[in-house]
Amino acid sequence: WNVNRKTADRICNFNRHYSEQSGYLTRCPEFLEACKQAEKTNSTITFYDSNTGKPLFEAPKNRTMQEFLAESKQHGWPSFRDAEVNRKEVRCLRGGEVVSLAGTH
Repeated sequence: WNVNRKTADRICNFNRHYSEQSGYLTRCPEFLEACKQAEKTNSTITFYDSNTGKPLFEAPKNRTMQEFLAESKQHGWPSFRDAEVNRKEVRCLRGGEVVSLAGTH
């Protein structure tokens, strides 16, 4: 989605608190276009671990793309529900931190 790799590296590998800067996803036109295309074809988008390439989340599930985007925009970053989490690759730590099994935030 043509994101800034340095920013992505900081978010995913050098960050134990919070996530990307609030609203970052709305400044990524390629991501918004992918959402638009997925909505047109009634499909989902898979979100991968930036280090291992393994699928971590698939959204939207049990809601519309517009609901996924509205909730994500409200939170300031992609917001996933339980049905959208790949439990084989993702864990929620005490305090609510979500990480992949490889440790990617």
